[in-house]
Amino acid sequence: MKKLPVLLLLLSLTSSSTGWSQEQPAPATQTASVTVTAAQAPPVKVDPLQAQKDEVAKLSLEKEKLTVEIALAQAKLEKELSENKANVTKLQSQLAELKASQDLADYQTKIAQEKELAELKKTLERALLESNLAKAISDKETMDLIHAQSASKREFTTLTTQMELELKQAESRTYATNDPVYLKEPMQGKKLVISDRRIPLNGVITNATADQITDKINYFNNRDKEMPIFIIIDDSPGGSVMAGYKILKAMQGSDAPVYVVVKSFAASMAACIATLAQKSYAYPNAVILHHQISAFSGGNLTQQHEWVKEMEEWWKRLADPIAQKMGITRDEFIKQMYAHTSTGDWNEFGDNAVKLKWVDNIVDEIQETSTVRLVDSTPTNNPMRSPLPSPGHESLKEERDEKGHPSMTLPRLNPMDCYWIYNPDGFFRLP
Repeated sequence: MKKLPVLLLLLSLTSSSTGWSQEQPAPATQTASVTVTAAQAPPVKVDPLQAQKDEVAKLSLEKEKLTVEIALAQAKLEKELSENKANVTKLQSQLAELKASQDLADYQTKIAQEKELAELKKTLERALLESNLAKAISDKETMDLIHAQSASKREFTTLTTQMELELKQAESRTYATNDPVYLKEPMQGKKLVISDRRIPLNGVITNATADQITDKINYFNNRDKEMPIFIIIDDSPGGSVMAGYKILKAMQGSDAPVYVVVKSFAASMAACIATLAQKSYAYPNAVILHHQISAFSGGNLTQQHEWVKEMEEWWKRLADPIAQKMGITRDEFIKQMYAHTSTGDWNEFGDNAVKLKWVDNIVDEIQETSTVRLVDSTPTNNPMRSPLPSPGHESLKEERDEKGHPSMTLPRLNPMDCYWIYNPDGFFRLP
């Protein structure tokens, strides 16, 4: 660093002095020439050695001067180098201090981060412990709940099984263990034995009634073509002649015999079905009622005449077989109707109806072998079949009449029935 500027300075000075010494003699010659020309003086003799000495002395001065200047330059340079070195040292010191400060900050940050990380790890471990504890508690509660549910389910299953067993036992007590009795000859003395091949006929006879009865007749024929089928009439006021005729034809076309049983009341078309059956049975006090067919018609006279002709044809087709079975003519049948009642509604109890051949047999007992299950009695919607309902039914609800007196309206009876009831204070009223 120090030697390079000094060498450059020496090279510069040497080059300058060398150039100056080569050109020096020229001015001396010119001066001498001028001097000779102007003054016309004699030439002066110059000493070469002295000139060289003077030149050496001059160069020595120049050298000393250069040496001083070099020393000054070197001192100045050394001063600048010293200042730069001091600055560099200062900067290095500052850099070291800055680095130390940065290292300290990084170290402190690292310590803080490690501390924070340690705290987070502790928090995480605590959370995991709490979570595991909560899970263990939850699992225990779940297991306790499962055990409780299992115990409750076992108890419920036990109770359900006991209840079902009790219900089945109670239900089994509603069933009879005997099988239905099938007899080709169901009349046993004065007792009629009825199997489960029975078809009820109650209420007004309609097309729906006829469809149900004919379907069941066909069904029982498909099951067995020998054992008798029973049509059981409890209460029926009759109904449609077309529907009734459809029932009669199904009875006549059946391979298995179809028998009719009248328990309470059979009128009009129902009485016709009972009378024209292959065999019929009735209780002694059952009521059988025959009368001419009737209808509700309107229109002009011509229409009414046409309707009368149609009714006369229906009457002929239905009344002639009845009269023939009785051994009389249709006109005699009509005459006897009005001989017994002015309305022509000829009714007889069963024990008299058998004499007229309206029914074939009187029975004192009917054994229903198809009733193998005990069923609670329920009121019927059939206005012609209204047994006395149990207490609490709305038709027997206690009420107050217009005067505030307590009363109870009795249910409607069929036309041939009547009440036999003790009623001293008039509490029971007719509808």
